[in-house]
Amino acid sequence: MLNPQRSLSELPKMSAASQVERAVLEEEFNWLLKEEVHSVLKQLQDVLKEASRRFSMPTPGYESQQKQENFILGSSTMDQVKGVLTLQGEALTQADINLKIAKSSQVLHFQFREDKLWKLQQIQDARNHVNQALQLLGSHDENYHFKTGAEVNKLMDAVMLQLTRARNRLTTPASMTLPELATSGLMKMFTPPMPGDVMVNFYINLSKLCLTVYQLHVLPTNTVKNFKPAGSSVLHNPGAMFELNNNRFEVSHVHKVECVVPWLNDTLVFFTISLQLCQQLKDKTGVSCVTSVSTWPHVAILLCSASRVALMCAHTDTHTPAAGPRVSGLELSADPVAM
Repeated sequence: MLNPQRSLSELPKMSAASQVERAVLEEEFNWLLKEEVHSVLKQLQDVLKEASRRFSMPTPGYESQQKQENFILGSSTMDQVKGVLTLQGEALTQADINLKIAKSSQVLHFQFREDKLWKLQQIQDARNHVNQALQLLGSHDENYHFKTGAEVNKLMDAVMLQLTRARNRLTTPASMTLPELATSGLMKMFTPPMPGDVMVNFYINLSKLCLTVYQLHVLPTNTVKNFKPAGSSVLHNPGAMFELNNNRFEVSHVHKVECVVPWLNDTLVFFTISLQLCQQLKDKTGVSCVTSVSTWPHVAILLCSASRVALMCAHTDTHTPAAGPRVSGLELSADPVAM
């Protein structure tokens, strides 16, 4: 710590040293904006191109890994529902479902009509968000020079927003009401047609492809049972009620089976890696900005009272209190106390 008795004659030397240090830090920060940022952008593009290749309808110019895969859905705890689903990117191209009716030995068999396929909206939306993130990254080629850390952070925030939305679409299935399920286009996909007391739903949950089958029974018009329509949900429980075409129904049985889709798991990993790269770049530009603009004001704290007053007055004369120092157009607040 500096001796409080030191004269102000040392101030020019200290000021010159701090200016040199500041110049070095600014040079390092400019290198970060010019070189390091583009290196990270290239890494992000490479990772997201791999994610994009997993989806159907890939971004033009990118190779697709789209292929048909069969997945067997079942449960080790019950055998009421078994299914074989064929997934090609975002589309279910075939579904073969066996349903054992409760309290009966009857087995119902349904499959997609040959002229039908069912597109999973969650995968479509995730793919669109990935492609939007790639477009954002491609809007700055390697010859573009970022001028401020704020400009980099703005780009990273936009990319992270798209990646977060893409991840959320795979991790958060859409909620639906029972009437919405009953009247969805999915119910018209099967041959033979689904009976009126059976409903099905497909959705993605993380890296799993899920099939839910609902068995219903009609509530008598003169029932004394309290009727309370169920709200929107990803998975409805037995006892849930709804009304459709002047008829009231209650869910009697719910069967859920699922299986892991490996390439969906890969995609979620790519999202995590990309979000980490974005955040690390934001941290680097933020630390470099703060370091490069907040070094020299700390001299004021190390001087005696009389010297502090003189230096703070000089600081006030050259910097307005309403705005902090700037580096290459980036305004930051510098706290002289927090070293």
